[in-house]
Amino acid sequence: MLILTPGMTVVTDLGRFQAPPLGFSVNGALDQYSARIANILVGNHENAPLLEITASRFSFAAETDLLFAVTGAGGSIRIDGYTAPGHTPVSVETGQIVTIDPCTVGLRSYLAVHGSFTVPLLLGSCAPDSMIGFGLRLEKGQRLACNLSQAPLRNPSMDLPLLRLGEIARRIEQELLIEVTDGPDIGEFGETASRLFEEPYVVSPRSNHVGLRLAGRLPERVSTGEVLSRGVPVGAVEVPSTQELLVLHRGRGVTAGYPVLAVLTLPALDAIAQARPGQRVRFRPTTLEQASLRQLEQHLEIARLRERCWEVLAAHGVRTFGVGLPATPQAHIPCDPPLPTPPQPAESRPQ
Repeated sequence: MLILTPGMTVVTDLGRFQAPPLGFSVNGALDQYSARIANILVGNHENAPLLEITASRFSFAAETDLLFAVTGAGGSIRIDGYTAPGHTPVSVETGQIVTIDPCTVGLRSYLAVHGSFTVPLLLGSCAPDSMIGFGLRLEKGQRLACNLSQAPLRNPSMDLPLLRLGEIARRIEQELLIEVTDGPDIGEFGETASRLFEEPYVVSPRSNHVGLRLAGRLPERVSTGEVLSRGVPVGAVEVPSTQELLVLHRGRGVTAGYPVLAVLTLPALDAIAQARPGQRVRFRPTTLEQASLRQLEQHLEIARLRERCWEVLAAHGVRTFGVGLPATPQAHIPCDPPLPTPPQPAESRPQ
């Protein structure tokens, strides 16, 4: 594909999970749910490289027939001036121009192409790392090599979308409700720890891939002991000063020296990735048991979607599934649940 309007777009995947023991950040797509769904919609492995577009217009010219999908934040999709749906597989033919307009709700969109892209890797991942200067940020006129071509797919019913899966497009509220579990240092804040749940916080424009900064009424640390630098999880809610909370994103350093008040659940980490500067965020407490149950429900939801989607794609002529992983294996990144056997078109199944 030929990049015409790059916007703020990077090539990424689900992260560099073998990197933290070596001192590198995990990085990867901030909204992992939307990234997984985008890849599933085009028949890819969930960890295949894809594009993360942040609050900007992105357009490209197809230099071969492609099957793509856009998920995440809202934003219109146009093909040669005609509107196309989001959160569903879409075909384009060689020479067509695709434009994804800036989102009006949410912050990040994800574009996946069947077969994915040929991109540079570090420790088995293409996820950008600004701390060491690694990663592929797209520029105007740049060509991004697509691994597979896919002949156009058409719905026989008046050229309607191949799939109608609107329920997978999560509603992004004006005030995000974010679930957290207790952090290891919650006791150091005494009775003021409850302030985290009493009033909303406002997202600072200084937020980035490393952390989300939030202004509001802060809990106060009552302990006076020194906090030693130690490993911290992605999603940790820190209180580094009297001015802001800091929610650590996937680009966070592997160690920190601030008290950790709470930790976001994994679905909440995906949701807060769509928070825009000036948007309000409200926290809600949950337990580890409840958080684990919600995560299991999400895994099952993704597995059901994969089964439904790939069956439809197979019926319309797609022959390869679970594709797009780079040649270098990504350690410790299983598809959870495991990938099913690729479906066959109905006419080719044994009777």
